[in-house]
Amino acid sequence: MASNKSLLILPGDGIGAEAMGQVRKVVDWMDNRRSVTFDVSEDLVGGAAIDRHGVPLADETMDRALEADAVLLGAVGGPKWDNLDFSIKPERGLLRLRKEMELFANLRPALCFDALVEASSLKPELVSGLDIMIVRELTGGVYFGEPRGIEDLENGERRGINTQVYTTSEIRRVAEVAFDLARKRDGRVCSVEKANVMESGLLWREEVSKLHGEGNDDIELSHMYADNCSMQLVRTPKQFDVILTDNLFGDMLSDTAAMLTGSLGMLPSASLGSVDALGRRKAMYEPVHGSAPDIAGQDKANPLATILSFAMALRYSYDHGEEADLIEQSVATLLKEGKRTGDIMAEGCELLSCSQMGDALVRKLDEASA
Repeated sequence: MASNKSLLILPGDGIGAEAMGQVRKVVDWMDNRRSVTFDVSEDLVGGAAIDRHGVPLADETMDRALEADAVLLGAVGGPKWDNLDFSIKPERGLLRLRKEMELFANLRPALCFDALVEASSLKPELVSGLDIMIVRELTGGVYFGEPRGIEDLENGERRGINTQVYTTSEIRRVAEVAFDLARKRDGRVCSVEKANVMESGLLWREEVSKLHGEGNDDIELSHMYADNCSMQLVRTPKQFDVILTDNLFGDMLSDTAAMLTGSLGMLPSASLGSVDALGRRKAMYEPVHGSAPDIAGQDKANPLATILSFAMALRYSYDHGEEADLIEQSVATLLKEGKRTGDIMAEGCELLSCSQMGDALVRKLDEASA
């Protein structure tokens, strides 16, 4: 069924453009073979925007992101911009997108493909069949709290200040997302904080528990301190279904969970806002990996995380779950057949470039839909 929904592509820096080129192949395939059509536009973010506009995100780009049905972002940053003032570093463009689009819920799946079990640093029996969803609060907490900054003290020392702060509404809205996701999965949510030493963590635990009792008691809810959760992720990761946590701990725990799967190059993410009165939800999708400047421009990048991020967009923003399933199943089949980029290469497998992997996936989509 045709769709004229809009998609804004922000390739960003480093390998972002190479990976996004492979997404374009999938978008074109959807148009030609599935009659799933998008109004696609492209703009700059991060270091690329700094080079062109002097800022990591131009106001005009921000306006386009607010109007789009979904934003697909590549990666930002690199050593070229490391010495810039903190206020205009490439990453500030990403943070502005999240803040002004009010993308409060970050969904980061940690899924271990059967063909990549041996690539994990953990024993195969610990990660085989691993399927965790981490729901990270994205617009509050210590990354955005005030006061913040670096100040000079009278004794000649300097002091850095960041404030961890959450409100009831911020906690409840992201917890609602976690409960809804768990309802479509295994029905379990583990809420993670540091209620033993942080008042914000205590409030988090109390509000999540309260919301659980207000119509969400069909979901099994447990609580865990963040340090223990980190340990449990590398001890027995399959004990988790949905992990709900704040901005700071979510940043750390999702990277830990990502490495259980064998490669950051395989993992997508979604950042979602609230559903408005018209049923529209602002959303941005991006791979978990960074800009990898050491291999940028060499056609070596793994595009699968970015392609899987597009699959998440199909599922959550465009209501095309069947097409999302088709992409995810085709990726799994490619891996099972031994197709690899350098980051997931293994003995006996076929090494593909970034563009070759994109072409191989399109052929697999053809086969799967024949």
